[in-house]
Amino acid sequence: MTAAQLQAELLRELSMIVEDENLVEKVLKYVKKLTAKKPDPTLMSKEEFLAKLERGEEEFRQGKCVRLQPGESLSDMLRRSGL
Repeated sequence: MTAAQLQAELLRELSMIVEDENLVEKVLKYVKKLTAKKPDPTLMSKEEFLAKLERGEEEFRQGKCVRLQPGESLSDMLRRSGL
């Protein structure tokens, strides 16, 4: 089914329930659930970001870092480090 056909079918179905306020409320609630944006798991507060930097700097000072060797690709380094 094409997008245009799907849209036409959706509009036909909606036209049948538009007179029933309860059904419209249910459909609206469901559509809002479908279109709700999920929070981005990579977003963090300034404090979280700074704490992460601190942990990284501490690991670097302790020598817990993996360095890219001359001529080595990022994929090779990740494989070598077990990541």
